[in-house]
Amino acid sequence: MLNKNILQFLSDLKENNYKEWFHENKPTYQKVKKEFEQFIAQIIVDISQFDTSVKNLEPKHCIFRINRDIRFSNDKSPYKTNFGGFIVPGGRNAGFAGYYIHIEPGNCFLAGGIYMPPPDRLKAVRTEIYENTEDFKKILNDKNFKKHFKEISSEDQLKNAPKGFPKDFEDIDLLKHKHYTVMKPIEDSLIFSNKFADEVNETFMALYPFNSFINEAINYQLSLNS
Repeated sequence: MLNKNILQFLSDLKENNYKEWFHENKPTYQKVKKEFEQFIAQIIVDISQFDTSVKNLEPKHCIFRINRDIRFSNDKSPYKTNFGGFIVPGGRNAGFAGYYIHIEPGNCFLAGGIYMPPPDRLKAVRTEIYENTEDFKKILNDKNFKKHFKEISSEDQLKNAPKGFPKDFEDIDLLKHKHYTVMKPIEDSLIFSNKFADEVNETFMALYPFNSFINEAINYQLSLNS
């Protein structure tokens, strides 16, 4: 579980999102960041019990920087108002499906899969789904999976069949996704509960087959290119 100080700090940061305030409150930031790192370290250990591909990760490989990239944004706020950790083979920028924890006041959630994959990896995932549709649907319809996740995100979903796939494919909607991600909202109060780590572990165990399907497709594509 996490301490309530983490949400308090993020709430205060949202109201005071400028460098002077952040530097004045850096000791508090470092304290809550360390707490989040320790939590991520434990979750890595827990996930490693069923997904050995992440067993050698360290929190620094998974946690996103709090500084925002404002170069191409109209919003010049220098800091994110959340803590995010993406536990994924090779680290957060490796381009594989993984397990994501998002801590933000009023918007905490657990998620997973792959977001914004490069074109070659996206095509590899779509091809795997096209060739093994029933296996993929079995994962999506699994009782334990559906207990935690409703559906694949429809963000940026194509209106038509992606190039290279038949328009009359029975399950064409499964190929229209540009991101293969799922998300589970959680109450802020849960992160302070002794049950939080167990909830994260149970949720991510249900997510494992989904991630494995995606990563096997990507690894196969990489093997062809090597």
